[in-house]
Amino acid sequence: MESPHGAALCAEDFGLKGPRGWAFQGVGFTAGPGSLVAVEGPSGSGRTCLLLALTGRMRSTRGHAEVGGERLPGRLAAVRGFSALGPVPGVSELDPSLTVAEHLRERALLRRRFDGSPRSLLRRRSERAATARDTVDTALQDAGLDLAALPKAERTSVRDLERLEALRLSVALALMGRPRLLAVDDTDLRLSAADRNLAWELLRALAAGGTTVLAVCSEAPEDALTVRTRPAAGTDAARDDTTTGKETADAIAETGSA
Repeated sequence: MESPHGAALCAEDFGLKGPRGWAFQGVGFTAGPGSLVAVEGPSGSGRTCLLLALTGRMRSTRGHAEVGGERLPGRLAAVRGFSALGPVPGVSELDPSLTVAEHLRERALLRRRFDGSPRSLLRRRSERAATARDTVDTALQDAGLDLAALPKAERTSVRDLERLEALRLSVALALMGRPRLLAVDDTDLRLSAADRNLAWELLRALAAGGTTVLAVCSEAPEDALTVRTRPAAGTDAARDDTTTGKETADAIAETGSA
């Protein structure tokens, strides 16, 4: 995959405290560009909050991190500009009522509206359409999603996708923005051992291509840089990542963008 250089990551005493206590705290690690970073831990250990904080979607409250040369929590918008979310419950979920084609078309239109340069808008419609098709095709190839293998090809509804297929679609949508940092939540959730291996193969390949990958999981592969989160003892933070759902959406809204 032809992509910009990945974003280096580092964190020092990084933490986030919500209304019910610490979601995570004391996180420290360093990862170079193009790394595969696995955020490992049980549900409720602040994994999703850490993922959202490192991608500029939630504001940390302790310590600092640096992502792609941008310091957090101060440079949230800058980090959001070159990072992308794969599947994150309550934040970037697929719409089960839409087809695969509808998701791809919608993302392509959003990219053209918000990510395109003014000069690109002056090109002929046929040229813009060809560019959009190339972007979609490249993202699908990099995510390993073969539309022809789906039950109804691109007209397959999301609700009819297998879990691994849905993961690949979410990753493809994220890759359409050519991010330097890709974040994926619940990487190994509800996957068989064989599909889990395929999911990690996908993320390894993306990291090898230069994109830094940050993946939440219950069990990290041996070749990943493993980061673990633990909420402080005696707090009420361990409630399925504390701010997942409505509170996550509210916290993200405060930063100005999902």
